[in-house]
Amino acid sequence: MRAIPSSAQPPVASIVVPMKNEAGNVDLLVAEIEHACRDMAFEAIFVDDGSTDATRTQVLAAMASRPWLRLIVHARSGGQSAAVHSGVLAARAALVCTLDGDGQNPPSEIPHLLAPFLVPGRPEMLGLVAGQRVNRADTLSKRVASRLANGIRASVLSDATLDTGCGLKAFRRDVFLALPFFNHMHRYLPALVAAQGFTLAHVDVAHRPRHAGASNYTNLQRALVGLHDLVGVAWLIRRRKTVQPEEQGALSCMTFSSSSESIPRRISLG
Repeated sequence: MRAIPSSAQPPVASIVVPMKNEAGNVDLLVAEIEHACRDMAFEAIFVDDGSTDATRTQVLAAMASRPWLRLIVHARSGGQSAAVHSGVLAARAALVCTLDGDGQNPPSEIPHLLAPFLVPGRPEMLGLVAGQRVNRADTLSKRVASRLANGIRASVLSDATLDTGCGLKAFRRDVFLALPFFNHMHRYLPALVAAQGFTLAHVDVAHRPRHAGASNYTNLQRALVGLHDLVGVAWLIRRRKTVQPEEQGALSCMTFSSSSESIPRRISLG
């Protein structure tokens, strides 16, 4: 993994974009992220996950006039979760927002995902805001496969999330990095975060056709991997740590308390 240096200004949010062979989408995403985040201090980290096209060249060219833009390179492809993880590790902000590199997730949704974290009086234990796609611009077979996968996952994990496959998510960096890493973990973030005692919020987001390029996955690949991972995630959640330390008094004595609430309540957003 090789990182290209960025500007020194501390950002409020880090936007992480995993990309593999998405050269045709770079300029669109850079311009739209710049416009969407114009009212905040931010950085965008594009993670080139072993691309064999001009993705890296396109990002480097965009960086020449944009000090907020950063590039991380994987020498070989490690998958979307690995790319997201590398981006979050490199992030300098306490809040991270992710979106897919295919252009189907409109960057204009970024402020809506970050808003629950930035408003006064937010829940102290808010850990993740998940985007839920409405009016999906996908093929019928892809929508049916996604609906089936989401239904099976929700029945097993009870994560109160309708659409975990949406790439638009915002979360606390420290919460994410405390989770166990495994390939394809990005599809199970709501369940993993909630299992640690954090609150979830859900925001309806727009969806649009792919701008350029082709998908790196087929419906069959997603289904086979998803069923295997679902068993593992359920196992991890059942064996999670169920007590947390509490600091008390000047001597920093530690007491431990357990909570029976495995999935925190869902926030209703207006």
